[in-house]
Amino acid sequence: MDRPWLQQYPPGVPDQVEVPAQASLATLLDESFALHARRPALRFMGHDVRYAQLDADSRALAAWFQARGLVRGDRVALMLPNVPQYAVAAAAVLRAGLVLVNLNPLCTAQELAHLLKDSGARAIVVQETCAAVLEELSPPLSQPSAMTVLLASLGDMLGPLKGAWVNQMLRRVQHGVPAFRLPEAVRWREAVAAGRRMAFVAPVISPHDMAMLQYTGGTTGLCKGAVLLHRNLVANVLQCEAWSRPALATLAPGEQPVNIGALPLHHIFGFTTGLLLSVRQGGLNVLIPNPRDHAATLKAMAVQPFHCLSAGDTLFQALAQHPEVAAVDFSALKLCVGGGMALRSSTARLWRGVTGCTIVEGYGLCEASPAVTCNPVGGGGVPGAIGLPLPGTDVVLLDDDGRPVPPGTPGEIAIRGPQVMAGYWQRPDETAKVMTADGFFRTGDIGIMDARGWLRIVDRKKDMILVSGFNVFPNEVEAVIAQMPGVLECAAVGVHDPKVGEAVKVFVVKRDPGVTEHDIRAYCEANLTGYKRPKLVEFRATLPKTPVGKILRRELRDAA
Repeated sequence: MDRPWLQQYPPGVPDQVEVPAQASLATLLDESFALHARRPALRFMGHDVRYAQLDADSRALAAWFQARGLVRGDRVALMLPNVPQYAVAAAAVLRAGLVLVNLNPLCTAQELAHLLKDSGARAIVVQETCAAVLEELSPPLSQPSAMTVLLASLGDMLGPLKGAWVNQMLRRVQHGVPAFRLPEAVRWREAVAAGRRMAFVAPVISPHDMAMLQYTGGTTGLCKGAVLLHRNLVANVLQCEAWSRPALATLAPGEQPVNIGALPLHHIFGFTTGLLLSVRQGGLNVLIPNPRDHAATLKAMAVQPFHCLSAGDTLFQALAQHPEVAAVDFSALKLCVGGGMALRSSTARLWRGVTGCTIVEGYGLCEASPAVTCNPVGGGGVPGAIGLPLPGTDVVLLDDDGRPVPPGTPGEIAIRGPQVMAGYWQRPDETAKVMTADGFFRTGDIGIMDARGWLRIVDRKKDMILVSGFNVFPNEVEAVIAQMPGVLECAAVGVHDPKVGEAVKVFVVKRDPGVTEHDIRAYCEANLTGYKRPKLVEFRATLPKTPVGKILRRELRDAA
């Protein structure tokens, strides 16, 4: 197939990445732990965890999992925020040949029950702030006899004095730990201490072994588990490393890359492009436990110079507008990657004006480990584009019958590459719907690719609104309304209309309390074609979002 995007690649970026024949995440971790043993790997609440400790603690925890009877291929769920225990537990799971199942720490008991049952998890590592949700589950899921429960506390890896103080503050002063009863759960420190006295037997891990069950965000329906193999994730780490190399090439020899870990590690964007890539590069990852606390996030950023920050549009905007952003030194910042949601031009301009660094927009999905395309990190990207396919990645745009469309024509984005999942967990029917005979994954996203290979996102195929036979893409409506003075954010969905089939409804969060429905309608009349204008306007205090800030249109559509 033609790959016009290769002609647009920056100097030094290869057309392909070489994935070792015996690639596994266990090998990647072992190599980095040995090479960077003396370096700090994680910084959390002012405390550093070195690679040597990450190595020793994860090896001990892997041995403990084995002693509990877990064997290669068993699933282990992690229900943790951005804390050092997440990195240790993830490394232990992968090194033991187990399968990592990421869970959002904010999920409800109903969601948790579905994910544990669907994945068949035999163990769960849970932060004590979430333990009450686990207790709510009906037997046998909540019974330690059926599932090993490992209980972590916020201060477990902060040292004995500071750790005890942090835990007591959270429990007794802030009342941040709801009451729970899990009598047979094992505490984190107890498990790691026991594991140090045990022998870890490193299994033989194949590149084709399952490494992770990453559940889709569920923005358009019931979440499904994407089966990501070791070779998928290793390939994507190497692709991201190759693509980011020009931005980090200006670091002084031996200088350690510093990443601000504001993306949730349980989200595939944060896991691969944050944690795994940082470990691969021997970097320091500054963990942000709650990026919604913008003041605390900026405070953590102000402690040290940093080089990399990945985030969604909403976080970039919130940080740039915060009064305490002036306390942060952005002079060392070399790479800002935007993903997980569309980057608004207003946010990009604001961020560059405040920091001097351009946000490089990319595109990815759970099913692709996640990175698929990205704009060049050294500049030269196309405004509004989500970039070029990463090395070794093929992208085509298909019509409803599966035929490629000409350049400049909207079509469904389909991707093929070493980072694409093996399929959906225990859902062969769903897998068959999205995988083509020649190995392309149909993403459900509508895009446009020009003759040079630059890709733009139009919208989700399932989110498209059909008004009197005309296609209305919510992104287009939202982009217009978001430019209106007094509007903080908005979302557009389609609702049933007996006359035109569907009508456009917008949900608006005000920046200026004085904005009225009349103002919204007048602005749309001046900037949108008639059939694209919203028929219904609803003001809300907030909009439902995924962990990385993507607006959940499905929830708004269901409510409407």
